[in-house]
Amino acid sequence: MPFWVLVLGGGGIVLGLATFGYRVMETVGMKITEITPSRGVAADLAATATVLVCTRLKLPISTTHTLVGAILGIGLARGLAGINKDVAKRIFGAWFITVPAAAILCVFLFLAGKIYFLDLLTKVCAK
Repeated sequence: MPFWVLVLGGGGIVLGLATFGYRVMETVGMKITEITPSRGVAADLAATATVLVCTRLKLPISTTHTLVGAILGIGLARGLAGINKDVAKRIFGAWFITVPAAAILCVFLFLAGKIYFLDLLTKVCAK
């Protein structure tokens, strides 16, 4: 992996944590279900095992999504009433919207980059 890609990814993570990270941590840690220390350990172990298995299988995985799934599992272990259904609906709704939105944005950014930067590069190289 090129170093600049690692720096760019790290910068993106820091920016995300600095801007909206507190909301994500508050939602996952307090709003989905009641978490006790033992439930937190169980959720962390489940999320870690899932990430390790998927990484070993070379599958792309979101650690945040994995942890949310583990927290939902902790809530479901207490029964359906153990989960805040409004929060769960908002989370799944956001996932349903963000994946296509990111794909569409990627298409536009790629085409814009291809049109503007490739055109600029061919002009510079032609000189």
